Amino acid sequence: MTTLYTTSATATAGRNGQVSTDDNLLSVALSYPKEMGGTGGATNPEQLFAAGYSACFSNAIIHVAREMKIKLTQAPVTAEVGIGPNQTGGFALTVALAVTLELEEEQAQQLVKTAHQVCPYSNAVKGNIDVKITVNDKAL
Repeated sequence: MTTLYTTSATATAGRNGQVSTDDNLLSVALSYPKEMGGTGGATNPEQLFAAGYSACFSNAIIHVAREMKIKLTQAPVTAEVGIGPNQTGGFALTVALAVTLELEEEQAQQLVKTAHQVCPYSNAVKGNIDVKITVNDKAL
């Protein structure tokens, strides 16, 4: 693979610390969510993952639409990320992507299926996280 871009982020004290990127364009405090016994007073890794996945998947849809000569300027995607214990004593994530497209149903679903094959986040989690996808409120 030819790498097109590389970045890095450093966390200082886990879920109750600070995380910032190498260029300091992102620098945020972290805290456990209230549901996990924390204060909920700052963002958490699951929110950051949801933000990254939703942005990347939205862009994958727009990219695939352009390749398929479909006029599309917006592709709203909401990523819901959950965390919970797994069967081996560790933790696992769940992901649900809700896509809204102003396209005919069959075309919208085909576009999203192809985007799911293109998106680097989808490719990174494939085989590790069961990603549930809906397009205009219908399961893919």
